[in-house]
Amino acid sequence: MEPIINIHTHRLREGELTPCCEGIHPWEAERWRGEPPTLSAACEAVGEIGLDYARAVDRLRQEELFRVQLALASAHNLPVVLHCVKAFEPAMKILADYRLCAVIFHGFIGSWQQAEKAIARGYYLSFGERSLCSPRTVEAMRRIPAERLFFESDESETPIREIYRKAADILGVEIAELEQITWCNFKRIFR
Repeated sequence: MEPIINIHTHRLREGELTPCCEGIHPWEAERWRGEPPTLSAACEAVGEIGLDYARAVDRLRQEELFRVQLALASAHNLPVVLHCVKAFEPAMKILADYRLCAVIFHGFIGSWQQAEKAIARGYYLSFGERSLCSPRTVEAMRRIPAERLFFESDESETPIREIYRKAADILGVEIAELEQITWCNFKRIFR
């Protein structure tokens, strides 16, 4: 039996598989000294990186840091785990400038229209506990293709298996089916 995929978490638990992500969070953009982060040999994805326009962090500085890290991900052929809050259109515009092997919008809380734009580019969406509380995001989750789907616990105390259970109930499928879907998606990105 394959481990359960938790695409983004701050609380590693036994029996879960989470990629090793390294990068500078957009909340740290004003402290950043201008150099690209150094990636260890264990790094499997650049993340959590992106834009957060809900925070009082200089937007131009966030965008500059985002671009540096996207270039790093592109140069190393690494996926990106994306933090995107109230900045969907600016993030999509910046992402278009880079050739990336995979982009995962972590903790996606958005509309079907946003989800549709992301999946049209081949990006993935990850849904967590907060995502499942938003009716518009639940609608987006119902409509996206299975091959673009992930789940996560992020900072939540809720175990990932409970998030899968809730998502399975919403989608009307068995938990084992969701686990198999995300395992296949994970293997596609993290060979």
